[in-house]
Amino acid sequence: MFEKYLTFFQKEYNIKYMANRANENLITIPREMVQKKGGIVILPLKEYKRLCERAVPTYYLKNQEAEKLDKLVKEGLREYKRGKCKTIKSLADLD
Repeated sequence: MFEKYLTFFQKEYNIKYMANRANENLITIPREMVQKKGGIVILPLKEYKRLCERAVPTYYLKNQEAEKLDKLVKEGLREYKRGKCKTIKSLADLD
């Protein structure tokens, strides 16, 4: 099981893996690599995949696209303040 977690790191960061006679696992991570990368985080593969799936991409809009979105947001806030918005529990409640 430990090998699954280590495979990615061995390929990506050239980490050395050794097992001693007492069946204890030892990982050697070069200090220079850790400092160069700004640190490391070790997670179980399942947790890493879950975090990747939940990551939301950041979009930066420019020019007309940004202006259109700004207008839509302002219009939506005005309608909300005037009480023109409905509270629904599911999409089936839409008329």
